[in-house]
Amino acid sequence: MNNSNNNDGKKDEKKDKDEKKDKDDKKDDKKDDKKDDKKDDKKDDKKDDKKDDKKDGKKDDKKDDKKDDKKDDKKEEPKEVWIMDPATDMYYYWLCTIAVPVFYNLMFLVARSCFNELQYDNTTLWIVLDYISDVLYALDVFVRTRTGFLEQGLLVKDAKVLKEKYMKTRQFKLDIISVIPTDIVFFHIGINNPEWRFNRLFRLARLFEFFDRTETRTNFPNIFRIGNLVLYIIIIIHWNGCLYFAISKVLGFGSDTWVYPSLDMKGFSKLTRQYIYSLYWSTLTLTTIGETPPPVRDIEYFFVVVDFLTGVLIFATIVGNVGAMISNMSVARVEFQAKIDSIKQYMHFRKVSKDLEARVVKWFDYLWTEEKTCDEKQVLKNLPDKLKAEIAINVHLETLSKVRIFQDCEAGLLIELVLKLQPQVFSPGDYICKKGDIGREMYIIKEGKLAVVADDGVTQFVVLSDGAYFGEISILGIKGSKAGNRRTANIRSVGYSDLFALSKDDLMEVLLEYPDAKTALEEKGRAILMKDNLIDESLATATDAKDLENKVNQIEQSIEVMTVKFKKLNNQFESSQRKLKQRLSNLSNQVRSLRIDE
Repeated sequence: MNNSNNNDGKKDEKKDKDEKKDKDDKKDDKKDDKKDDKKDDKKDDKKDDKKDDKKDGKKDDKKDDKKDDKKDDKKEEPKEVWIMDPATDMYYYWLCTIAVPVFYNLMFLVARSCFNELQYDNTTLWIVLDYISDVLYALDVFVRTRTGFLEQGLLVKDAKVLKEKYMKTRQFKLDIISVIPTDIVFFHIGINNPEWRFNRLFRLARLFEFFDRTETRTNFPNIFRIGNLVLYIIIIIHWNGCLYFAISKVLGFGSDTWVYPSLDMKGFSKLTRQYIYSLYWSTLTLTTIGETPPPVRDIEYFFVVVDFLTGVLIFATIVGNVGAMISNMSVARVEFQAKIDSIKQYMHFRKVSKDLEARVVKWFDYLWTEEKTCDEKQVLKNLPDKLKAEIAINVHLETLSKVRIFQDCEAGLLIELVLKLQPQVFSPGDYICKKGDIGREMYIIKEGKLAVVADDGVTQFVVLSDGAYFGEISILGIKGSKAGNRRTANIRSVGYSDLFALSKDDLMEVLLEYPDAKTALEEKGRAILMKDNLIDESLATATDAKDLENKVNQIEQSIEVMTVKFKKLNNQFESSQRKLKQRLSNLSNQVRSLRIDE
């Protein structure tokens, strides 16, 4: 009994222990569940936080991107500002405008400062003109800040860059000096003191720039250069005359024989006499002609010496330049006359007949009177090929496109042919070609009249005029032509005729690059011959020995190419066979080694 009780007690204890364990396990499970829940919650919270962070990050990124895009848009889309292109006509017209007030100040400021009567009698006019020139000066400063320049071949249009570049130049400082309002001094010393406006002369660079631009744009540069030099001479004489009158005023009019006579003398008090007398004295002195009253005082001697030196240096330079310009104006005539003289000497040495000599001289006279003495190739040789081609197209393309066989040809072929055209001039009675001559050129009539004449040279069948052409079939060398490459008519110049010649060699050289065009031209030429019944079908279909030889040569060349390719293929096949044998031997060795290992 006791044992059974003990056993029961043990069983109860075991049950209690098991229950406790179960409870503990449940607690542990609960704890674990709670921990897991907490962990899961934490993970979820972290995930949510991460998601929120990502969303916030994306929003921030989007905002940043939008801001960056806005900034980029602002950078990419700068404000469009007005820019002056120095290569346009507008810039030249502005130079012309600003040159007027600069020249006004250059001429009148010194005159008004020296001749008081000129200033006093027209004070209102001078005030208006002065302040108009000041306004134009200020506008010119603005224009300079907006004047573009080329960088890597492109016009810079950034207003900030243009402004910074202008402010770094020496001209900017001179421009600022020229617009300083020195007129403020007039409030203290009076308005009739124009010498305080001499700072306006610092804008002289604009006047010289205007002269340079005009010289490059004019069609008469030599005449403009001479006129420009004369203007410089007048300005120098004008300034020197004004200084002479000012020195006379300081020393006293009529105080000695050298200065300007006293104003009390009859006629010398007038403004016109004062200026003309001073200008006359200045001209005599600067040209070193003399015949002026000798100086008396030291300052007068010094002024005259400076004038003489200035006259010798400046006028010697100017006169030399004028002589060079005049000689340059006649350089074309001198060169042309040299050609005539050399040909005359040759004809005299070879005892050429007087009639032929007279025809040659008349031909040269016609070239000179009609201004056809220039060699086009020599004139255009310094131009790049593209510009040369454009000029040739502009001059000759319309004429060339009138030729029947060249109509509907591609533009590239016509451009190449235009560059090959050679101008030729024929005198009255000259034969351009005779029946039976070998045709090596075709001709296009630019100006003049040509007559198709009989063998006697008198009977005219037809007269060809501007835009007509002939000889185009003979230079193509079409098979089957009854005339071959021979001329079929006598063509003679009625008067002086200007023609364009296109040689057979030049045409064939161009057609090498355009094989399709060559075929098309030959077909057009054959059609023209068939229409005029000038083609022999038997000759056209007959095979030419040269054609057979060319075909044989082509076949031989193709056979040689094929043999070379076959040798290459055979070598490649042999090498691949060797590689396959090597691989098979390697595999067999590997199989043997595996069997031995087993």
